[in-house]
Amino acid sequence: MSAFIFDLDGTLVDTVYAHVMAWQKALDEAGVFVDAWRIHRRIGMSGGLLMRALSQEIGRNFTPGEGKAIDDRHSELFNKHEHAGKPLRGAIALLKKLKHAKIPFAIATSGTRPGIDPSLKALSIDSGVVVVEGKKAGHPKPEPDEFYECQSQLGVKCEECFVVGDAVWDLLAAGRAKMFGIGLLSGGTAAEELFKAGAFRVYSDTAELVDSLYQLGIE
Repeated sequence: MSAFIFDLDGTLVDTVYAHVMAWQKALDEAGVFVDAWRIHRRIGMSGGLLMRALSQEIGRNFTPGEGKAIDDRHSELFNKHEHAGKPLRGAIALLKKLKHAKIPFAIATSGTRPGIDPSLKALSIDSGVVVVEGKKAGHPKPEPDEFYECQSQLGVKCEECFVVGDAVWDLLAAGRAKMFGIGLLSGGTAAEELFKAGAFRVYSDTAELVDSLYQLGIE
């Protein structure tokens, strides 16, 4: 039986650039300027991994206390953004189609509640849908822990899972979990990078995926 595991930011909701701006402002307030493109390439990581990656790139070490303060400020700024939680084109239609076809699906995100609650509400995700938060699943992407937890709760095999994500971290994690990775361009990552990270197929967004489910053997 096929099942789907979705990333959230940039895959189902239009939040990638809101996260970029929130991170950039939080860092700027801490006296550290980072170019937006450097942050964008790290969206999809947990806050801790993102801070560690940026510190190596810009040559600035952050203490655990500084990192947490910046991460908390990022979350505060993101939650104030007017587009936080806005569904991407085709996202709701795709989830409705899967639900109607009785195809199980789950959401695996590096975000945590209550920050992800507006996005889940906008997508009409009810309590019956498996939602795995990164900090509660062991190691974050690109480790496969979040996907293993989804797979376990869905009661399916790894080889039956399609992982849909917009970042290379999603696809690297899918490959490590021996799941089929599907890349979307809606997070701003180029198709070539998604394929190099292990994508089996790449589509522009969930709207194109809805029309292309037959390519995955799903009616």
